[in-house]
Order: sequence, then C-alpha cells, then structure tokens
Amino acid sequence: MKKLVLILSILLCFACNEKSQTDDSNGSQLDSITLNQPIETTKEEVILLPEARKHAINWLAYIAAQNEVDQLRNYNLQQTIESSKPISQVMESLNTSIPDSLSSNAVRARANVLTTKAKVLEQLSHRRQLDAGAITEVAREIPEEFNNFKIQLNELFLKTLEDFEDELDEFKAERDTISIDSLPQAKL
Repeated sequence: MKKLVLILSILLCFACNEKSQTDDSNGSQLDSITLNQPIETTKEEVILLPEARKHAINWLAYIAAQNEVDQLRNYNLQQTIESSKPISQVMESLNTSIPDSLSSNAVRARANVLTTKAKVLEQLSHRRQLDAGAITEVAREIPEEFNNFKIQLNELFLKTLEDFEDELDEFKAERDTISIDSLPQAKL
C-alpha cells in the first residue's frame, strides 16, 4: 500500500511539473509575439509656444524627457519594458528640476502625473508575471500626458484678457495718432 501511495505521489508530481512546463512554453511563445508588437501611441504632438520654448530649451531634464517620449512612440513592448527604468528616472528628474520661470501648480501637477505613470510602467515591467495589456496601456498614456504637460507650459505664456485689452488700447491710440498726423494741415 505504501508503495502504491509513493508511486501515485511521484506520478502526480511529474504531471504537475509537466503541465507547468507546458504552460510556460505556451506563454513564452505568446510573449515573444506580443513583445515584438509595436505600441500604438498618439502621433500628435503639442508644440511649445516661442516663449515657453525659450525657457524649456535650457532645461536639460525637459530635453531628456522629450527625447524619451519621442523614442517611446516608436518602441515595441520589449523595448518599452527595457526602457522603463530610464523613463522613470528621466520623469523623476523632470519633476524635481522644474525651473522657477516655469513653476506653477498646474505644471507641477502634470509633472507629478508623468512621474507616477513612469513609475507604474517601471513596476509593471519588472513583475515576475508580465501583463502586456497593462504595460501597453500605461506606455500609451505617457506621450498623452507629456502633451498635457506641454499644454500647461504653454498656458503660462498665454495672454490674459487684460493683456488683450491693453494691446487693443495701444492699437487704438496708435491708430488715432496716425489718423491725426495724416490730416491735411489747414493753411493760415
């Protein structure tokens, strides 16, 4: 009887081990196909206004973040997983090095969102059991969030209604001066 229990135990262990190996090989086949699939991200890109660009061009962390986002738009899943740590580090640097000339609550909030998304991407990419769908979703969101970040940078330099009214008043005063100067002079 003990021999029968021992034989059944051994057979059960082999059966479980064989099923586990079969599942792993099926998963790796699917993963290799999935890992080479490109990640479809938004191709739209927000362009910085000249004033915002003037400040951002000297901000090394911004330039590095723009570069990482540009590369992410062309990555497949495997490249995204491999780049998740550098992306996270660059976004963290972006968040902690916002220049005073670009600092506002909205800009800091968008930088926090970018940092959070990048850290989530890094965590998902370093799990024992990779979830391709979750990684792909977060990777798609990062370029969109970077566009939102650039929108906030642009909004720092948009003119207010008062600025437009002041410009309109200046234009009217200039127009009035021109029209007075162009009137024929009366002869005495």
